[in-house]
Amino acid sequence: MMQRIAVLVCVFLFSLAAGGQSFTLEQVLSAPFSSGLQASPEGGRFLWIANQEGRRNIWVAEASGSAYTVHRVTSDDADDGIDVGDIVWTPDGEHIIYVRGGDFEFPERPSPNPAMLPQGVEQDIWMVGVHGGDARKLAEGRAPAVSPDGATVAFLSKGENGTGNDQIWTLDLRDAAAKPVQLFHGRGELGSLEWSPDGKYLAFASRRGDHGFVGVFSFADQSLKYLDPSTEIDREPVWSPDSRQVAFVRIPPDTSGVSFKPRREAQPWSIRVADVTTGVGHEVWRAHAGPGSVFHETESEEQQLYWSAGNRIVFPWEGDGWLHLYSVATSGGDAAALTPGNFEVDYVEFSKDRKELVYSSNQDDIDRRHLWEVAADGGTSPHDANSGHRGGPDSPREITRGDGLEVVPVIAPDGTVAVLRSDAHVPMRPAVVANDGTMRDLAPQLIPAEFPAAKMITPQQVIFSAADGMQIHGQLFLPASAEDGKKHPAVVFFHGGSRRQMLLGWHYMDYYSDAYGMNQYLASLGYIVLSVNYRSGIGYGLDFREALNYGAAGASEFNDVLGAGLYLRGRADVDGAHIGVWGGSYGGFLTAMALAKASDLFAAGVDLHGVHDWVLELGNWDANYNPNADPQASRIAWESSPLAYVKTWRSPVLLIQGDDDRNVQFANTVRLAAALRAQGTPFEEHVFPDEIHGFLLERSWITAYTLGADFFNRKLKGQ
Repeated sequence: MMQRIAVLVCVFLFSLAAGGQSFTLEQVLSAPFSSGLQASPEGGRFLWIANQEGRRNIWVAEASGSAYTVHRVTSDDADDGIDVGDIVWTPDGEHIIYVRGGDFEFPERPSPNPAMLPQGVEQDIWMVGVHGGDARKLAEGRAPAVSPDGATVAFLSKGENGTGNDQIWTLDLRDAAAKPVQLFHGRGELGSLEWSPDGKYLAFASRRGDHGFVGVFSFADQSLKYLDPSTEIDREPVWSPDSRQVAFVRIPPDTSGVSFKPRREAQPWSIRVADVTTGVGHEVWRAHAGPGSVFHETESEEQQLYWSAGNRIVFPWEGDGWLHLYSVATSGGDAAALTPGNFEVDYVEFSKDRKELVYSSNQDDIDRRHLWEVAADGGTSPHDANSGHRGGPDSPREITRGDGLEVVPVIAPDGTVAVLRSDAHVPMRPAVVANDGTMRDLAPQLIPAEFPAAKMITPQQVIFSAADGMQIHGQLFLPASAEDGKKHPAVVFFHGGSRRQMLLGWHYMDYYSDAYGMNQYLASLGYIVLSVNYRSGIGYGLDFREALNYGAAGASEFNDVLGAGLYLRGRADVDGAHIGVWGGSYGGFLTAMALAKASDLFAAGVDLHGVHDWVLELGNWDANYNPNADPQASRIAWESSPLAYVKTWRSPVLLIQGDDDRNVQFANTVRLAAALRAQGTPFEEHVFPDEIHGFLLERSWITAYTLGADFFNRKLKGQ
């Protein structure tokens, strides 16, 4: 603790020497990060998760006349690293079921325990009343799905023995003394639990390595049936309104070998519809060869297919090189484009009557997100006539616009739309959207008084040339001192993923919301900060995302790294001898590449849990990966790795990682540190025992960013 206080004092004194910062790191990260927005199936209620400095709680806003009352439902008051998610309403909207504990990104792995709690951490399913009170533990498990009558919850769990793959269990919610019952014994990785609208069946997906099935369990005769099984991978089940059919996606297995390389084409995927009683299925649509032949989903985690009231299926497709929504009749035929244009759709919400979709996209505003609405059957939106927005027959209607960001739309039973929104100054928070597109925050009181919203810098969109001429988007944070006629130290930020896009405001993912706060903090210390949307990220179309020779196939993103450094060095307000670089995960990989291959351009770096050896890391994502099976691909993967160029690495670096990282093997940092140590390249390191990739403890982020800012102050400012 004393060491952390000393670091904070040093950073504060350094900032005073530089002319004074306007806020602290703790202050800029003090606002809650909101996620998991949902509308109640009954009544005018919305729920969301607010992470307030590591304290994760569910909040509910309830309509009261023209206003909303807001209250906290759960009562977690510690930065203990215990995550909350998998939230579902009961059908009457009176109770909330949620999961506490576990790793929501890798649910099959043991629960992380970065706070090193003596009792450990379990992953449990809980139920609480909508007005709060004592929560009731239902069972150990995850992914709850409540039956349409609210009587039963189905979920995934390993059961009492805690071994093997998760199985599907059910629990009677009407009996507080009821015990979980295993529904059947299933093979493979089970998931995507979907009750039929009449409550008589439960659909699910069963992934079995190189193939996968969609199954249906009948409660009436306690029978199990797999629908139209094949040698391909079936997933994303969705029910017809009459509970007689299930639609799903069928994807040929990927035999292309190494991951983290461009995949623009494949054997085309398809959509099939199967009869529940017979299991017989038929194809209703197939992607074309070429662009869009690889299935690429939207950001919506719960659903990718939508069965409309007019018996059409809405689905995402990249047939024109951009991710859009299309619809096709359940009887088959040509697909109709619902959202054409040079932009991408990300979060999608279906109306309760199955007639409309509200979605967020970067249409007409490539580095932001706004809401749009379109009829599921391709007709005119019922709100078009008097909305005053663009839109007409068979075209989307714009709902929101402006300088903010709007994502994760949800629709209440009465048609009210709520959204998570942010801007350059305030992070993601829930709001309701009026008919004219204006928004009203549901819980502005959750923003603490010390949060420096008014002192935030509004980042500027910049477009610069990569070393090979590709045009790259970025966000430029110019400190108040940038116009004083002097040259200033600068820092380049590379996001992770790489399937991400940084935006002109606070991000909708918690990891990158914190990173945006860090960039604001660095700007407040006098750095000119450039956040880079390098190739292989999202937002700019299929060819940009599946960039040639990216990642383990050639690290072509290094062209963007060089372009960013040269762009800054060419600015009159930048001190070209003092340009730093930082990033996490995939951004850590690019940070290491910058330092290993261009130490003459980048003077120092902060590398958080970066990939340093692709040959090592590829085995983390594919248990069957054998580097000897394709020696040429393995050679290219190694030559795409920072460790391959460590001999020319001269600039100092700070290495940071948690040793329970499930995304990037900790051995990446162990090997890099050993190589740097052996050749005398200066480096510092900070390891978080038992932390995972996206740090669960808020104090881990504060420590990491404090150390990062201190490192840059010492290496770029000489403080």
